Amino acid sequence: MNSPKPSRRQLILESLARELEENPGERITTASLSKAVGVSEAALYRHFASKAKMFEGLIDFAEERIFARINQILKEQLEARQRCAQLLYLLLAFSARNPGITRVLLGDALVGETERLLVRVGQFFTRLETQLKQILREGEMRQEPMAGVEINVAANLMITLAEGLMHQYLRSRFQLSPLAQWEAQWQLLESSLFTR
Repeated sequence: MNSPKPSRRQLILESLARELEENPGERITTASLSKAVGVSEAALYRHFASKAKMFEGLIDFAEERIFARINQILKEQLEARQRCAQLLYLLLAFSARNPGITRVLLGDALVGETERLLVRVGQFFTRLETQLKQILREGEMRQEPMAGVEINVAANLMITLAEGLMHQYLRSRFQLSPLAQWEAQWQLLESSLFTR
């Protein structure tokens, strides 16, 4: 059975993500985007009120995918260390599969755009860090062995490492995957945050 044809709105977002990936470091104009989609600029504006709304669409996509999967992880895993490992892996794998959206999440593609978008991506990472804190607090309540690191420090270290790996991926023009050394990096991080 054939899958349903994607909507024009979805095609525009996919084209925007692809343009961001294929032209790292460059601003994407509505003229270049309309050419990539194969529609007029007016047609773009029939689906999105502004370019900022298009970027918001990509942020919405990232939030929906990542936080829906985090909810699954929380249902499937009980142990804090496994939850943290899977949450961070999820974020890094999403970044590796979606380089264009990674540019948006890191603010690189938002230079010269409305401040509201930068606030929004900041909230995305704050929400992830808050989720890590919650996981660690629940683990502490279940008396899971931690290495004596304060929860706020541990959560911030984890999200900072993940965000740093995403920045490295962007800086390498998407050549160095954020997952390239993740297994060894997680083992090092895990041993400093959790005890056996």
